Amino acid sequence: MGLFPIDRRRLRTCGVDEAGRGPLAGPVAVAAVILDPKRRIRGLDDSKKLTHAQREALYPRIVERALAWHVEMITVEEIDRLNILHATLEGMRRCVAALGPEVELVRIDGNTVPKALPCMAEAIVGGDALEPAIMAASILAKVSRDRLMCQLHEEHPLYGFDVHKGYPTPAHLAALAEHGPCVHHRRSFAPVREALARHAAVPEALAVTA
Repeated sequence: MGLFPIDRRRLRTCGVDEAGRGPLAGPVAVAAVILDPKRRIRGLDDSKKLTHAQREALYPRIVERALAWHVEMITVEEIDRLNILHATLEGMRRCVAALGPEVELVRIDGNTVPKALPCMAEAIVGGDALEPAIMAASILAKVSRDRLMCQLHEEHPLYGFDVHKGYPTPAHLAALAEHGPCVHHRRSFAPVREALARHAAVPEALAVTA
């Protein structure tokens, strides 16, 4: 007796995406969303293709209309300890676990599936432009992280986190060179390591010339 193929269109799908793998500072935000097919959300798209205002408008609609959702922040300490890829995959695993047995199929933007997921999963390159649940997850992750980086700016205004959100822009690199890293910078990233080494060498140079 043969096995019947699984119709994945009938499975309760959880979309997963992240925001913040490239920045030099701040956490990685990972989001997971199960959309309600009976409550359509107009305007969903890859978060990178939407304006700030569009993402902010969609965020509460997703939170209100989704069957389930979760956002996980992966700390700088975890990023430095695990490396950025493994920290992101761990965040994805936690997000799916937080949604519990409701999830029947996980669709992840990218080319890597985390280990130890409790259900079927598939990675989709460019999934944030193809799968509505991934689009919704990308918006929740992006908005959540941007809001947090604005909060970190209040604590450390020298770096301009509210503008560049921790990405390695010329202004951010200049501030990093001038002031050195703060506690929210990722020491495992080369520009941060180099800035830290330069600033650590300054007291020694002063001692030699004194």
